[in-house]
Amino acid sequence: MNLVVVSYMVYLALSIGLTVWVARTLHRNGRIFLVDAFHGNEPLADSVNHLLAVGFYLVNLGYVTLALRMEGEVATTRVAVEMLSVKMGWVLLVLGGLHFFNLFVFSRIRGQRVPPMLPRVARAPGVAPSTPSAPSTPSAPSV
Repeated sequence: MNLVVVSYMVYLALSIGLTVWVARTLHRNGRIFLVDAFHGNEPLADSVNHLLAVGFYLVNLGYVTLALRMEGEVATTRVAVEMLSVKMGWVLLVLGGLHFFNLFVFSRIRGQRVPPMLPRVARAPGVAPSTPSAPSTPSAPSV
């Protein structure tokens, strides 16, 4: 079989597999985020979650299909692997870009940005967190 055809088949299998895996992961784990973004309105969040998954499939599979075409000859296995890596890199960048765009949009819908992670302070188990005290000033000697 021709190296071009083998490259196409590997590209399509990897791209479609990654698209399905990412879409299912986002659909399953994004529900909580959407319920929060829509202030507890679960039916609306579930509906938007489903529509996002459909849109995600359409955009990404459309891109995968358009990117299937390649320029030049694939004469060696090395050229085929390099071409495949470039195409898969673009698919991964499109998947990541779509994911972060969705996060941005829904964080805006929530009306606030997602707060940055604060570092955890290590403390002994059972010890309540302490509040910072005012800096101590040296007291005047008593006479």
